[in-house]
Amino acid sequence: MLYSWVTGAASGLFLCLHLLQKLFFPYFWVDLKFLLKVLKYGVTVEADRLRGKLHTVLDRFVTLAEKQPDKPFLIYDGEVHTYRAVDRRSNRVAQLFLKEGTLERGDTVALLMSNEPDFIHVWFGLAKLGCVVSFLNFNIRARSLLHCISSCAPKMLVVGADLLESLEEILPSLQEDISVWVMTRECSLPHVDTILDKLEVASDDAVPANLRVTNNLMDPHLYIFTSGTTGLPKPAVISQMQALRGAAGLWAFGANSDDIIYTTLPLYHSAAALLGIGGCIKLGATCVLRKKFSASQFWDDCKKYNVTVVQYIGELCRYLCKQPVKEGERNHKVRLAVGNGVRPDVWREFLHRFGNIKICELYGATEGNICFMNHTGKIGSVGRTNFFYKLIFPFDLIKYDFQNEEPLRNKSGWCERVKKGGKGKMLQLLRFQMSLVCWISFRKSMFMGFLYKEKMEVTGTFKQLKIKLVREGFNPSTISDPLYFLDSSNKSYILLTKEVHDKILRGQFKL
Repeated sequence: MLYSWVTGAASGLFLCLHLLQKLFFPYFWVDLKFLLKVLKYGVTVEADRLRGKLHTVLDRFVTLAEKQPDKPFLIYDGEVHTYRAVDRRSNRVAQLFLKEGTLERGDTVALLMSNEPDFIHVWFGLAKLGCVVSFLNFNIRARSLLHCISSCAPKMLVVGADLLESLEEILPSLQEDISVWVMTRECSLPHVDTILDKLEVASDDAVPANLRVTNNLMDPHLYIFTSGTTGLPKPAVISQMQALRGAAGLWAFGANSDDIIYTTLPLYHSAAALLGIGGCIKLGATCVLRKKFSASQFWDDCKKYNVTVVQYIGELCRYLCKQPVKEGERNHKVRLAVGNGVRPDVWREFLHRFGNIKICELYGATEGNICFMNHTGKIGSVGRTNFFYKLIFPFDLIKYDFQNEEPLRNKSGWCERVKKGGKGKMLQLLRFQMSLVCWISFRKSMFMGFLYKEKMEVTGTFKQLKIKLVREGFNPSTISDPLYFLDSSNKSYILLTKEVHDKILRGQFKL
């Protein structure tokens, strides 16, 4: 009798707990399984590090080129580039610059190229020499492009054949100590070297492996620029560890080695470079690369190349939904879409129109310390988190005055949490000392230096009053403190007087 009572009570308790879990934590077990999968990957990487086996994404690619040499790695404009072919052509790039003797391990090389296989060949070739590659946005020009180049302090600039016009605009103002190379056989621009003619005679033998050996996974691998929505673009440091984490994204969402990934996003961005190309390498899969996104050709490409996984940004999905309805547009093999920023209404329309495709959202920033992954496919969950994730990466959203750039506080002086559906500022608790900051210092860059070293007005949270600074600008007539700026011709800071200020405004001083 007692046994039956205890059994019944236990069953009732279990049922109650199950119902509560379904009600308040509907994705509990799915989240737990996903978390364990990701943690297993992290533990493996950390264990390798402790054993002194630092395997980077590039190391993984070289291994795959030996194990599956004939498997397609890139498909571009109908042409197939196998793992072995990409490995050997990137070897030619590495051998070319090794022979030239212009680069040393740790040097930075700026890369201004559009989506094409040679973008990957140059990237990998330079990485095999131990260089840090800085991806430049090919949509920016003139002053903004010069700023990006100078801010990452490259020793060399490599430019694609279709971007020579952008190069010609900035060439007279480019720093003299930067060597310039273009992906052509001939070039009439002064002091510019060509690459394609030299690649034809370069060896495709592997360069010494010790050149690319990484001693620390926090060493920089890439510089990827922010979008520039809050000013000029800024280079974010992508460490070898961040590249490894990015490469695990598609795998974490359920992609495998048999998948064919379709990438139309620009390679200079982290989504295409880290998640797309890096993700294919992690999986040992194939990437269909397109020069640029085409809404009218998107599904035709997917059918032509048997695509199973696509990358997107929110607007991309909306553009697809705005296309005229075509017969057979659901007749494809795409099963997974990975990206960020798709609106709930577009999400629903996308699924209704194009079929049962699982959409997995990422929410983060290139230079950020935290990333959210909506692996469940729940509609509208941009930035979805879960019980387990918040235990490991504590964060909160607080009410924030975006105009004055300061948190809103209650009567007791405390910040307040944002209610569900509201807007706010995210705060994350960093439990460890960052060994590498997310922003690269502007070495050798031409910038305005504001030296104030007696007192600066700050907010209650010790932030500079940016609104006031913006209004003041850098006019010495309205600012009482002495201002200095870096004169690139003399390579020294000089006092910003009214006369100098007027020359700057008239364009007689180059900044």
